[in-house]
Amino acid sequence: MQRDDFQSFQRIEVRWAEVDAQKIVFNAHYLMYADVAITRYWRQLAIPYESGFSALGGELFVKKATTTYHGSATLGDVLDVGIRCVKQGNTSLVFEAGIFRGMQLLNSVELVYVFADARAQTPKPVPQALRDVVTAYEAGQEVVKLQSGSWNDLMRDAERLRLAVFVQEQGVPREIEIDELDPVARHVVLFNGLNQPVATGRLVSDAPGVGRIGRMAVDRSVRGGRWGRMVLDSLVEASRQRGDKEVVLHAQRHAEVFYLRAGFSIVGEPYEEAGIPHITMRLALQ
Repeated sequence: MQRDDFQSFQRIEVRWAEVDAQKIVFNAHYLMYADVAITRYWRQLAIPYESGFSALGGELFVKKATTTYHGSATLGDVLDVGIRCVKQGNTSLVFEAGIFRGMQLLNSVELVYVFADARAQTPKPVPQALRDVVTAYEAGQEVVKLQSGSWNDLMRDAERLRLAVFVQEQGVPREIEIDELDPVARHVVLFNGLNQPVATGRLVSDAPGVGRIGRMAVDRSVRGGRWGRMVLDSLVEASRQRGDKEVVLHAQRHAEVFYLRAGFSIVGEPYEEAGIPHITMRLALQ
């Protein structure tokens, strides 16, 4: 087992509570590390676990878990936990985890999951939609699709995401969130392999040659999976294609680093919108 065998990795730093009297990670914690990495795996597939598996009509239950110990992690070690699906059965999926410190393999884990009815826990065939997403991801193929269009085209899915993120999660009044610019904006919605909306954003015009990106929202259970960046890049390109010279946005302060990494720079001083700290950011278009 090598690091190059994996596409999905979760980084974990060993904590004091995970070290035993021998001053090494207690053996059971390696299964926990693999479980944390499995959670990231679903984010990498853009599948919100609760709503995704509800749509699939079942859940995955662990049938068997085995570990092989090759070395010991110690306090403060930074571990990279790789996860891959190595086999698809009729009712089961088999995953392997490789837990590495640098290039050194410390632990390998095999997890056998059975797809089953959530209440009765009786096995069911793995849905073809799930098989297709897993197969595409492991083959290095894209697992999402981006749709761009008008408010009439994408209102149902964009509104659903925005209400969940801004109104329910952040407490923004609905009358502020859904506004008069929506009907004239270009909207983008990112869909996962189950045809569920997982990210959205919009582009409007502030002035001739100036585009403004806003209403950037990602389903909370798949954040950190590059989906927001895909939406942002699509809107920036749409602004460039229509001839804008620059694009601006009003970033929530907690997302400031995300936009800095995308090439935006800060303009002016912080301020509040809807009771949330914001900063204006700008990107010149070539």
